[in-house]
Parts: sequence; structure tokens; C-alpha cells
Amino acid sequence: MRRTSLIIILLCLSVPLLVALNLFFGSVDIPAGEILNIVTGKTTDNEAWRVIVLQTRLPQTLTALACGGALSVAGLQMQTLFHNPLAGPSVLGVSSAASLGVAFVVLLNGTIGGNVISRFGLIGNSAIIFSAIAGALSVMALIVYVAQRFEGYVTLLIVGVLIGYIASAITGVLKYFSSEEDVRAYVIWGLGSFSKVTGGQIYVFLGLMAVTLPASMLLAKPLNQLLLGEQYALNLGLDIRKTRIGIIATSGVLVALVTAYCGPIMFIGLAVPHICKGLLRTADHRLLLPASLVCGSAIALLCNLVARMPGYEGALPINSVTALIGAPVALRIILKRNRK
Repeated sequence: MRRTSLIIILLCLSVPLLVALNLFFGSVDIPAGEILNIVTGKTTDNEAWRVIVLQTRLPQTLTALACGGALSVAGLQMQTLFHNPLAGPSVLGVSSAASLGVAFVVLLNGTIGGNVISRFGLIGNSAIIFSAIAGALSVMALIVYVAQRFEGYVTLLIVGVLIGYIASAITGVLKYFSSEEDVRAYVIWGLGSFSKVTGGQIYVFLGLMAVTLPASMLLAKPLNQLLLGEQYALNLGLDIRKTRIGIIATSGVLVALVTAYCGPIMFIGLAVPHICKGLLRTADHRLLLPASLVCGSAIALLCNLVARMPGYEGALPINSVTALIGAPVALRIILKRNRK
């Protein structure tokens, strides 16, 4: 118990530390005192520094904080629901459908709109977000319908895999008939980034996350019951069908929001639940859900910091960083846990 409490405390302390590092370090060297003045609302002599901190670093940090936690919670829910350690947030095809919605907007506009949206901007970003959410919600409606009609989880997995294949096939056709500029814009979007949420979008994004994440935390008890098996959960009075729909809805909305605003962020949702299980040595979702939320946020912040290495102008693709940093750590913990 003491070990578990210590790990949770360390995870909680790591988040504000990484938030501070994300604000203090970047491609532009800004004195720490100036950053503190800017964040606390005091005056600064350099307006460019103020713009960098408030319009770039702070929104990017908050986005990474929310995305990491959301994907980790969704991944844990999917792994518990399907009793599959390889299940991730995108297992139901929600991420693929969101990507297909973006493909329709970005890749078709070269023929229809003369390469307007491929240059993005405010209107282009808004169109991408709305198209991704529309694609994700459409597939979620289909998944919920299937979950109501069929009892088994295998059917849901098959539907999710098929949706992914169909989305990839349609996207490939769109790429074939699109211009190089539009294909490049779509590929860059697919690499994932925490820097796409700017301006007033950050308030909408964080507001939606503030509603969905607490709803996911309320599913800790049903998830614990599902671990015991469906028959035992039924004997405890759990409504399997409603619980399954609730888990699919909350995790699907989390994945849809992250994909719409930041692109398809890989690895975090798959690996963080295993990292938390290995660190805490428990299957109790009352601990795992908040731990995954905090640990996912910390890893996303770390990856965002590495992607914006001090002295390097620009940013590395976030998906490359998440895999390079997290995969060895997750592999070591999983192998150590299996040996024990």
C-alpha cells in the first residue's frame, strides 16, 4: 500500500514539473523570470516572448496534458472490455473513421476547391476538426447499434477492423487522385501534433475533455466487475449491455476528440495502461483509471518536450517521439511483469 501511494504521488508530482519544463524550454531561449511574468499576467518588455508563451507553448502544453490522459483512459477501457492486452483506443475504428473524414476534406479540395484547405488556416483547421468529428461519430453510432444487436465482443472487434480496412482503402483512392500538395498536407496531419489547437479552440477542446474524462472515471466499478467475467457480473446485478455501450461511448468520444484536434496519436493509449499495471501491480480500476490519466498526461508532456528540443527550430512528429520514448519503457515493464 505504501509503495502504491508513493508511485501515485510521484506520478502526480511529475505532471506539474513537466508542465513547467514545457513552458520554460523550446526552440527559443526565454529567461525563466520573463516566463513567470508572462504566465502570472505581469508586463514584459518583449512582446514576441509573450506571444510564444501564451499562444504557442501554453496551448500546446495543455493539449498534450489532456490528450495523453484521454488516450490512456480510453486504452484501458478497451483492454478491459475486450479482455485483450493488445487492444488500443483505435480498436473500434473510430480513429480510422476520423482520419477518413479529414481525408475527404483535405484530399478532395484539390479537385473541388483549388487547394484552399490544404493551406489550412483558421477555416481549414475548423473544417478538419468538424470532418474528423463527423466521421468518428458516424462510426460510433454504427458500433453502438452493433453492440445493442449482438452480445459477443468478437463481432465488435471484427466490425472495428473492417472499418479500418475500408477507411484505409478509400483514403488510398483519394490519395491516388489528389495533388501532391494535398497528399503532403494529409500525411503531415497524420503524423500527429499537439500544436494544432490554438486560439479559442483550446477552450472548446479542454471543455469537452473536462466533461468526458470525469464520466470515464465513473466506470471504475463496472470495469472491475467485467474483469470477473460476464456471468459473475450479471450475478452482481450489472447490466452488461448498458455498461458496454457506456464504455464504447466514453472511449469513442475521447478518441474522436483527440484525433479531430491533434491527429491520430499512436502508442500512448496502448502502452500506458500496461505501464500503470506494472507499476501499481493491481487490476483495480479505481486506482488504474486515475493512474492512467496522470501517467498518460506525463508521458505526452515528456514526448512534447522532446519533440520541441531546445535549440531545434520546428517540431518532430509526435508519433515518432511517443514510440521511441515509450516503447522501450513499456516493453521492459511488461517483460518484467510476465517473468514475475
